[in-house]
Amino acid sequence: MTTSVLVTWSTRYGSTEEVAQVIASVLREAGLAVEARPVGTVESLERFEAVVLGSALYMGRLHRDARRFLSSQRDALTGRSVALFVLGPIHKDEKEWTGARSQLDREMRKLPWLKPFAQQMFGGRWDPARLGFPFSLFPPLRRMPVSDARDWDAIRAWAVRLAGALQPAARTA
Repeated sequence: MTTSVLVTWSTRYGSTEEVAQVIASVLREAGLAVEARPVGTVESLERFEAVVLGSALYMGRLHRDARRFLSSQRDALTGRSVALFVLGPIHKDEKEWTGARSQLDREMRKLPWLKPFAQQMFGGRWDPARLGFPFSLFPPLRRMPVSDARDWDAIRAWAVRLAGALQPAARTA
């Protein structure tokens, strides 16, 4: 029997979706039945045995749509395997990564019921040309250089580990 997995994400500028699509592709290559959709389009988890949720950290919090999804799907999520990936730092600076991990830890303490079997932080992307209102109004933000701290090899490697953990034989062992 093939495990049915929902890969879902919340994103403001598309970076988290790009990561989610790569993860979904790796899971499919491993033989899992995968559906990839933004959190705002998910009405039910009934068809899925596992959920992979992606979000970015914005101002130290999970994206608003991810928080809404977790709240509205709380009961359904507690009965499923859940993995969480979060995009955070936009540079490779260790201080930035340490701060982002602390922010994620604070967010997870607000969700004591959520027990992901896998959780990972990846670097994010910053492109001032993609800023929306009201952030586009702040000159210092518009002057920041483009940055992409996503490590595609690490993302694929994490997805391979997820695939192994989600295989039916691995889950029953």
